[in-house]
Amino acid sequence: MILGRVVGTVVATRKHASHEGRKVLTVQPIGPDGAASGDPVLALDGGPGVDAGMGDRVLVVQEGWSAATTVGPEGTPVDAAIVGVIDAIELAALEEGAATA
Repeated sequence: MILGRVVGTVVATRKHASHEGRKVLTVQPIGPDGAASGDPVLALDGGPGVDAGMGDRVLVVQEGWSAATTVGPEGTPVDAAIVGVIDAIELAALEEGAATA
């Protein structure tokens, strides 16, 4: 699972039947501090309960089976799916001298 920020939308006039009515969004992976981390990915919006939009911080699954079962029936062709919109991120302060693995 990765953290990301929605930075764009993709318009597709033809797509797999299981993707009808779903948004394809461009997501920039980010670190917990909000800084960009890596290349943008395309992700299918997780559906009515998620409804991510431009600028939202989101949780994305990139493992095929997890992504596919999130957005549709078995066999849905998808590599990444948005499974949640992030409201807040809290980071615990590391104690001085603590190992950072």
